[in-house]
Amino acid sequence: MTDLIALTQAGLFEKNVPRYTSYPTAPHFHAEVGRSHFADWLGALDTSKPVSLYIHIPFCERLCWFCACRTQGVTTLSPVAAYLEVLLAEIAMFKAQKPEGLKLARLHFGGGSPTILSPDMIRNLTTAIRDAIEFDENYEFSVEIDPTACNDEKIAALAKGGMNRASIGVQDFNERVQGAIGRPQGFDLTKSTVDSLRRHGIESVNIDMVYGLPYQDLEALQNTVAQVISLSPDRVALFGYAHVPWMAKRQKMIPEESLAPPEARFEQAMTAAEMFTQTGMMEIGIDHFAKPEDSLAIAAKNGGLRRNFQGYTDDRCSALIGLGASSISRFPQGYIQNNAATTTYLKSIKSGEWSAARGFALGPADQVRSRAIEVLMCDFEVDIAALEAEYGSFAKPVRADCKRMAKTYPDFVSFHNDTFTILDAGRPLTRIIASGFDAFNAPNHRHSRAI
Repeated sequence: MTDLIALTQAGLFEKNVPRYTSYPTAPHFHAEVGRSHFADWLGALDTSKPVSLYIHIPFCERLCWFCACRTQGVTTLSPVAAYLEVLLAEIAMFKAQKPEGLKLARLHFGGGSPTILSPDMIRNLTTAIRDAIEFDENYEFSVEIDPTACNDEKIAALAKGGMNRASIGVQDFNERVQGAIGRPQGFDLTKSTVDSLRRHGIESVNIDMVYGLPYQDLEALQNTVAQVISLSPDRVALFGYAHVPWMAKRQKMIPEESLAPPEARFEQAMTAAEMFTQTGMMEIGIDHFAKPEDSLAIAAKNGGLRRNFQGYTDDRCSALIGLGASSISRFPQGYIQNNAATTTYLKSIKSGEWSAARGFALGPADQVRSRAIEVLMCDFEVDIAALEAEYGSFAKPVRADCKRMAKTYPDFVSFHNDTFTILDAGRPLTRIIASGFDAFNAPNHRHSRAI
């Protein structure tokens, strides 16, 4: 049974902490890491290990008010076409400067709304990528799908280009909630998109949902969960709405009084999780669910779950290359982010320069903390002996953190035989506990709520 009093005392309903899709988190990136690092780190990639590639399309036909992604609304395809021309030039630069023999194991189109691209644009983009790098035999190509900006012809073009996984944004089917977030999207349209994806042989369909949205009550969420279950998704991501109007200005359109209090958000999250697991889906990390036969569930069972900017993944690649405005690359040596402003990104690439604007070079102390936080977020435990075997003395501070966190949260964690474990009762506190291993975390940093 969930002990709400103990969770409240531990700070679940009042603390703001990072989501830890990277370590350190993006606010700690700086301009001392940039273009030269990107070129050097790209050239140093080990060709015996395939890489991931992320393509950012920063455009939407509509701007959803809840969204904090880097994107802009457009009414015509003209700015999209101009952006694509430069993106193709960046892909050509990548082709020319990557090590010979490098292979691609993962490809992801994100945004924005990648399905804003016309079928011809999709074909040009996928052709350019295939010309730039050889696909690994067991590659995965996933695309974020907006049903209101998609049709059968676009899905056919993506499938022909190699897409084999799709992620559909739903958030909530309740009309009042949709009106409050600027995202009208009927269930029938969403089902039609899912049906089209499956007709074109897409192996896996993921659905994104959000709890804690404006005017969203428990009944509305339960109804949406039931509708999502009827679509039989292979995976579900259930995110908590992050109200950060100081960062995402469009969120000022959402009245704060329309948002549920933290305790109600927690009830929404727990109820939805129970509904999904009752169908036989496996709970993955803190906010994902997957059918037992899905590769994400298999990775979680086998200790192969990872976490990156898209959330939980079974991507084991040692590097992720981000192309497009604001995209983030993860190399073994650290992180690099492209210019967030589309105009600045376009100017850099047109001049023949990488658009890398800021990043963070990881030292051994950062790497060990990064790994500790990732396994906590994925597996809810850290093997200190294994970290010490890999990182030597750099793991000593993490051991000290384990001892400190075990004293701070004795009812929610254990530390025995060199293994630090978040107990079942403490899993709602995972992000808070992970922040205890974050050397950069500070109380004045503005993050989203822990639940």
